[in-house]
Amino acid sequence: MNMKEYIDEAESALLHTYNRYQIVWDKGDGMYLYDIEGKKYLDFVAGIAVFALGYNNKAYNDALKAQIDKVIHTSNYYYNIPAIEAAKKLKKISGMDRVFFTNSGAEAVEGALKAARKYAFLQDGHTDHEIIAMNHSFHGRTFGALSVTGNPHYREAFEPMIGNVKFADFNDFESVRAQVTDKTCAVIFETVQGEGGIYPTEEAFMRQVRALCDERDILLILDEIQCGMGRTGTMYAWQRYGVKPDIMTSAKAVGCGVPVGAFMMTERVAQHSLTSGDHGTTYGGNPLACAAVSKVIDLFEELDILKNVNETGAYLYEKLDALAAKYDFIRAHRGVGLMQGLECEGAVGDVINRAVEKGLLLINAGTNIIRFIPPLIVSKADVDDMIGIVDACFAEMEGSCIGTRKMDET
Repeated sequence: MNMKEYIDEAESALLHTYNRYQIVWDKGDGMYLYDIEGKKYLDFVAGIAVFALGYNNKAYNDALKAQIDKVIHTSNYYYNIPAIEAAKKLKKISGMDRVFFTNSGAEAVEGALKAARKYAFLQDGHTDHEIIAMNHSFHGRTFGALSVTGNPHYREAFEPMIGNVKFADFNDFESVRAQVTDKTCAVIFETVQGEGGIYPTEEAFMRQVRALCDERDILLILDEIQCGMGRTGTMYAWQRYGVKPDIMTSAKAVGCGVPVGAFMMTERVAQHSLTSGDHGTTYGGNPLACAAVSKVIDLFEELDILKNVNETGAYLYEKLDALAAKYDFIRAHRGVGLMQGLECEGAVGDVINRAVEKGLLLINAGTNIIRFIPPLIVSKADVDDMIGIVDACFAEMEGSCIGTRKMDET
């Protein structure tokens, strides 16, 4: 079948919950994806910050093939070696004490919220505890995760959500403190807001919230699903500040394509929250998923991924800064490591579509922000290629609704 026939088949069979680009993928290699017609695309999306190691990494592929030949699934009634090894390695890179494997980031958030509620229940026997989340946040599409997602548009058709959730303003400590009551059991936020516009946590905010949580015996939950696993230049973004959470969520790049996530916690929380029978999952922590996690962590070290993120991330920042200086419709450039964004005056959908036509994959964060989240193996040459295409797209759109080039550049 050709591209159109595959797409027509998909539209007749799949539930239409995604507005997909008119592309059917065939294969990937390194920084590139190839469609079924052989067209090559430079990828600055990485499956939404998932494929950190790039495509077709032989060592990663071989590890999964070897595990498939052994056993894929056994259930959590039994132990399995990949899960034990993966948990040990996750503890080492995260600094946390206990690991629960899930199938996705949203499930990791669900488990984190349950752990926080159970922790509070064991303190006073009450079931009316409150959680403080952030406006403009995104934590997932399941009911619990959606309940702490600070965008009413995502929630309104599915109300009522889980109860006792309040929203404060990200990076505004007084806003958080104003929401705290004797019923508050947890504060949750992304260490770097992703879908909400690429906003890193300010260090002062992080430290103030941590101190408040310590003072009131409130649990700090950090969502590191998108910004974790090396994307900001440390294994987890909170490590840049040295402010450790009580509970942390991880997914996306932790499996580099295999559906797997985890929530982790300190020993103190583990000893006073979830216990046998409180939480479970059929597929979570199965040998195949955990073999992926274990190999990903090994390859991060072998390939010195953090060094590349810091060096190429700084280069990307420099190049995006120059682009922002060139066009007056670019309102802001922000981000850290290989998680950056350009905020524009108008919608960026046309820019992204033009880039796709030129063989570059980009993604938005909201309607007016272009998000740059490439595989963590990206090189400076790849950044140059990307900048050249984006610059050409912007130049083609001079005088359109998105804006014009700065006068001193014309």
